[in-house]
Amino acid sequence: MYRTLDQARMPEHVAIIMDGNGRWAGNRTLKRFVGHQQGAESVHFVVEAASRINLPYLTLYAFSIENNLRRPKSEVGFLMKLLRNYLVGNVRRMNDNNVRMRYIGRIHELPPDVQETMRWAEAETAQNSGTTLTLALNYGSRAEIVDATRGVLQDLLDEAHRRGCSVDDLLSVSGLDAVDESALARHLYTRDMPDPDLLIRTSGEMRISNYLLWQIAYSEIFVTARLWPDFRGEHLLECIAAFQQRNRRFGGLDSESSDEDLPDPHMPELVRT
Repeated sequence: MYRTLDQARMPEHVAIIMDGNGRWAGNRTLKRFVGHQQGAESVHFVVEAASRINLPYLTLYAFSIENNLRRPKSEVGFLMKLLRNYLVGNVRRMNDNNVRMRYIGRIHELPPDVQETMRWAEAETAQNSGTTLTLALNYGSRAEIVDATRGVLQDLLDEAHRRGCSVDDLLSVSGLDAVDESALARHLYTRDMPDPDLLIRTSGEMRISNYLLWQIAYSEIFVTARLWPDFRGEHLLECIAAFQQRNRRFGGLDSESSDEDLPDPHMPELVRT
């Protein structure tokens, strides 16, 4: 399948909503934790496939803020242990595949021992130059936008302090136009990455679930009914093949389209009855 792909149209960044662990386990009358364990195995396969096709960025939605707040504490605790075991057990594997680890989310709210393991895995893989694997942990896109806005406001306060003036005086000089999309983007968790070209959601659910709302403004979306524990590298390639069939216009028209003479627009007359 890889040989059938157009190498000139490969995505630079693929983001995945990994969904369906619980349903996968329920369909087999197994405990939910078994679904999570099997889902971690799927991460192995997909990350290695991404590395082999030289995908620059792969971002996986692993644990949301809502998961942290609304799931039973026992399940959250299991997921944290599973994360630590995954990182400890796979750093060598990531180094063998030239994969670099990163994280996005409110990481500081996770347990200290988990944060320590995360920092260790990131440091151990920092010199790798292949696929950047980013895990979204304790992540929510609305929270990210709030944090980015706070960053913009802090920049204004710092600049006002440096100049010895008030924020009002600073804005009267630079104007509100200084607070634009690029200013906010500089404070997003993903500021060092390109926006995703392709967003994949498993399990057939038709929703975004508060994931990368800013960044996926023009991403192609592919939804598969396959549950995450059954998702493999070949399925990633299938999604990329479907992506390559899309015509991405980013709000414009096809490149072959040209200006044409159009009549003056007019509204049809209302028919009175």
